[in-house]
Amino acid sequence: MGFFSKIAEGLKKTKNSLSSALDGMLSVFTKIDDELFEELEEILIMSDISVSTAERICTELRAKVKAARTENPEDIKGMLREIITGMLADGQNIKTDTKPSIIVMIGVNGAGKTTTIGKMALRYKKEGKSVILGAADTFRAAAIEQLEVWSERAGVPMIKQKEGSDPAAVVFDTISAAKARGCDLIICDTAGRLHNKKGLMDELNKISRIIDRELPDADRETLLVIDATTGQNAMNQAKEFAAAAGITGIVLTKLDGTAKGGMVLSIKEELGIPVKMVGVGEGIDDLIPFSAEEFADGII
Repeated sequence: MGFFSKIAEGLKKTKNSLSSALDGMLSVFTKIDDELFEELEEILIMSDISVSTAERICTELRAKVKAARTENPEDIKGMLREIITGMLADGQNIKTDTKPSIIVMIGVNGAGKTTTIGKMALRYKKEGKSVILGAADTFRAAAIEQLEVWSERAGVPMIKQKEGSDPAAVVFDTISAAKARGCDLIICDTAGRLHNKKGLMDELNKISRIIDRELPDADRETLLVIDATTGQNAMNQAKEFAAAAGITGIVLTKLDGTAKGGMVLSIKEELGIPVKMVGVGEGIDDLIPFSAEEFADGII
């Protein structure tokens, strides 16, 4: 299955929800008026797009309709796709040009962080990069063992210490090993302790200082892994983690299991954090780069 087919398939539930409501609305209206925009805003909000983001979309749509001098409601769909693509288009690429580059993965337990790291490692390995994993989630029982399973599955080395060790020390060891072995990419797991925000912030700050010191010129990403099925709660998680760490992007897992794909827009619009990868299935190849254009086509 090609990339476009995967993202279209993954967004099927969102499309069924949003597109069918949109089609139903457009079949009723014979002209574009205030009532149509009010109903459209309601449909967008029902698709887990926040109120402020839905208002912005409708404001931009009004301007497009006026500029095009159209009165045909059917023209709205294409304009909506253009607006959504424009809102999501910046910062989609993960930067991994330096040798080594480093990706720090954060997120609450249960979001699919460890699985995402494994799939990401495999993806980059297939692209010809030498990858090394750092098991810096030393807090959660079995986190190290789970990552070890994925490192074996992906055929990439992993650096670990015992449970309860200092996570920053694991990151330091992983960076040292990457330098010694000439690895292209380091991917580090971290603990998802959102309930202890100060502990999380202190831990991530310490990891950040280690990276600043050891890899000052390296390409660096801090990616938040979010479970798409949690809907608006995912937005709250993103806000909490954004306050605790300098997030450069989001990996959205389980997109195929929800009709709430609209929250991608709210996260980008309200927090300025781009979605960089999406999980659209259980398969090992079902973690794919995010495309704004294909997302817009996939939901409308």
